[in-house]
Amino acid sequence: MLRKFIGRNFNILFYKGLMETLQMRFMSLLLFAMLLFTCYQGYSQKLTRLTSPDGSIEYVFQLKNHLPEYSVFYKRIALIKNSGLGWAFKEKGSLRYNLKVLTVSISEGTESYKLPLGKTSSVNAHYKQLIIPLEERKVNGRKLNLIVRAFNDGLAFRYEVPVQKNWQAFTLTDEDTQFKLEGDPKVRALFLPNYTTSHEGEYSYLALSKVKEDTLMDMPALFEFPGNTYMAITEAALLDFAGMYLCKQNGVLRSMLSPLPGQQDLKVKARLPHQSPWRVLMISDRIGSLIETNILTTLSPPCKLKDVSWIWPGKTTFPWWNGSIIPDTTFAPGNNFENNQYYIDFCARNGLEYHTVVESCGHEWYTNDGEGYQPGAHADVTKPVSGIDMKQICDYAKSKGVGVRVWVHWKALYPQLDTAFVVFEKWGLSGMMVDFMDRDDQEMVNIQEEILQKAAAHKLHIQYHGAYKPTGLSRTYPNEITREGTLNYEVNKWEKRITPDHDLNIIFTRMLAGPTDYHLGGFRAVPDSLFKVQYTRPLQLGTRCHMLAMYVVLENYLGMVCDYPAAYEGQPGFEFLKMVPTVWDETKVLEAKVGEYIVIARRKGNDWFIGALTGHKGRVIKFDCNFLGKGTWETTTFSDTEDAGINPNKVDKQIKMIAPNAHIEFKLASGGGAVMHIVKK
Repeated sequence: MLRKFIGRNFNILFYKGLMETLQMRFMSLLLFAMLLFTCYQGYSQKLTRLTSPDGSIEYVFQLKNHLPEYSVFYKRIALIKNSGLGWAFKEKGSLRYNLKVLTVSISEGTESYKLPLGKTSSVNAHYKQLIIPLEERKVNGRKLNLIVRAFNDGLAFRYEVPVQKNWQAFTLTDEDTQFKLEGDPKVRALFLPNYTTSHEGEYSYLALSKVKEDTLMDMPALFEFPGNTYMAITEAALLDFAGMYLCKQNGVLRSMLSPLPGQQDLKVKARLPHQSPWRVLMISDRIGSLIETNILTTLSPPCKLKDVSWIWPGKTTFPWWNGSIIPDTTFAPGNNFENNQYYIDFCARNGLEYHTVVESCGHEWYTNDGEGYQPGAHADVTKPVSGIDMKQICDYAKSKGVGVRVWVHWKALYPQLDTAFVVFEKWGLSGMMVDFMDRDDQEMVNIQEEILQKAAAHKLHIQYHGAYKPTGLSRTYPNEITREGTLNYEVNKWEKRITPDHDLNIIFTRMLAGPTDYHLGGFRAVPDSLFKVQYTRPLQLGTRCHMLAMYVVLENYLGMVCDYPAAYEGQPGFEFLKMVPTVWDETKVLEAKVGEYIVIARRKGNDWFIGALTGHKGRVIKFDCNFLGKGTWETTTFSDTEDAGINPNKVDKQIKMIAPNAHIEFKLASGGGAVMHIVKK
């Protein structure tokens, strides 16, 4: 009995103690969970996610301690983590702290449109969109919307200040956008000393950790992550805002806005509602995807011109580059009708669309009392220098089926903008190169848009030089026919800096933003050891086939033919230069390795044009023609010869018949290239 009594009580005590222990543990777990929940509520809000239509790209947003942060993943691997967002204003300080999220909305859409000028003629881009309304956690707190769009080949976000009470206008002093990149990706970018720049320089290639602090990084900048994942950062739809740069501060990349002239603190002045350009991340594990994408035009406003039938792409002379060379003749060289007639006749004989009137003997075609092409106090773009009758030149060119363009300094043009465009239209000009912009602050951005708008009213196209990157506005204003912003072959007139490797750097960086103007067409290639600076008849590094391939590889709707007529006519390869288009219906990158080589196929109508480039290293490149339709195709190939190292201007031309599944092999010399024209038979 005693044993049963002790056993029964022992069991009662045991179970009672066990229950008390379990209860204490449960309460402890409950308190711990409540503590975690409290901490989570204090420091972080639930995650808001947006994925691309194919699910490969993911954007994640959260408020952490009431501060907005975002992360970006590609195929579940982080590229950007916990990066801050926000704006700072002169009037009421930063709009970033102590925020709350209002009702979030997610939608889906497709942008379908035609491009009069582009690397493709039709675009059909599917995307998902997220709108995150943010509001300060105080009475009558300010509001700021974050708009995010995810595509299969990239991601973009922008800030929007909506209409709200007690706030009509703002002065932006800073944009607090961070890009905290994961790991230590390699960077390929152009570094600049300050915001006053023509955006012309050599590109650097280094690890992000080696980038100097507080140094401006131009955009687009390309970042290479492990596993061959590529991300380019740039912007789209730059309108009524300051241009953006990147800068590493305390180890983190952040946005930097170009300040308004005359000071450093104020960046943007605007009335509500107002929005920033899109901050664009092009993302893929195939570098060719970043070249093929139309994300920048897709993010830009639709075309604002009712009639675009008058906008012709094509190729143009630019005699300044060669020194305005003419043959021995009865007429004197200089700013006169006969000199321009000589170049117009060259265009008419060879199917070139435009002749550009620039200067002669160091003086512009228009009246100017300044020096070095800079406008003087009495510069007047409506008054040609003695000896030039612009109406006569335009009438003669029109009779030959050739358009006439002019070069002009923007500071000489802008004060006379309305008057000048009326006069230019009466003369019969087709367009102009507007040069020496050298800024991308809000004032200059607005000036460039104003020039485009007013030029379109007079059926004039614009080619911007010494200008910032494209931001997709060739969709909005198709009369923006191309942009420079590159260190290119014009430099061969005074320095030895432009190499085949530099060309490839441009293709994998600056060209990601869109049309990339170069002084193309130098037909005097020499080996590196024989190169010398010549202001007239400049020399070229790289083979002639490398030069031919630049017309296909570069996206550029107005290709220059910069040399003088006798340098081309009768020369090997000129027949390809005459036939190659400058706008395309379709673009495919067949093979590419960043900084080393690229093969691009572009279609115009039923014809395909292929361009292949290499840097200093010669190589054999192989690719398939499975992009061709059924049937038999005739190929005409222009390629480097075996002795290209000694005779870089020699061209091997071959004509062959191929099937759509053919395997093609190009043997490229050092600094070489190859082109192919494919026609269905």
